[in-house]
Amino acid sequence: MKTTHSFAHVDTWVFDLDNTLYPHHVNLWQQVDARIGEFVAAHLNISPSEARLIQKDYYRRHGTTMRGMMTEHGVSADDFLAYVHRIDHSPLQPNPAMGVAIAKLPGRKLILTNGSTDHADAVLARLGIGAHFEAVFDIIAAELEPKPAPQTYQKFLRIHGIDPAKSAMFEDLARNLVVPHRLGMTTVLVVPDGSKEVVREDWELEGRGAAHVDHVTDDLTGFLQRLDETP
Repeated sequence: MKTTHSFAHVDTWVFDLDNTLYPHHVNLWQQVDARIGEFVAAHLNISPSEARLIQKDYYRRHGTTMRGMMTEHGVSADDFLAYVHRIDHSPLQPNPAMGVAIAKLPGRKLILTNGSTDHADAVLARLGIGAHFEAVFDIIAAELEPKPAPQTYQKFLRIHGIDPAKSAMFEDLARNLVVPHRLGMTTVLVVPDGSKEVVREDWELEGRGAAHVDHVTDDLTGFLQRLDETP
């Protein structure tokens, strides 16, 4: 684990949602991923295999498949989000230990996600940790510009009055930490538990040794608990 930055100065804690606040191996995002493929195939009237290629191409080039579908095909964001987030959240289990660890962090706690508020609310409710967060900044608040677009982080910081030099960002995608690091945030990459099988693209698992990643953990709850124990 990198230890290039401490957290003594941090008064605002910013968390991504999917695959960050719950373990990667739950593979909840696999359900969303499948529904995105279904949406693309139906909208473009193409085969599932063709839709898969387009879905992943747009994800990499536009930040989200939704942004690509909007830009390239004029898709409605509301229709897209309503369809792809209609999933079974029951694999998520309450995580009271994480709730206690988050509650003990000094200062504000917020969510910054490329998903929707409805999806975030469902996830936080299942985990039992929603009460610890001041606000959720979702893709609609971002005016449909997903991370890692610089303007999304800047708008988030501005709206919530956050000093990036006194904040920390927790994310599961290293590319989404480039801008936060450049803005002065302390960055934490949350990676999969190596003992569990995860459904991810290879590129999504890269970046652990990148210069813009200050800390790496495969156990967010344990990481936060250790912060509370640090003198």
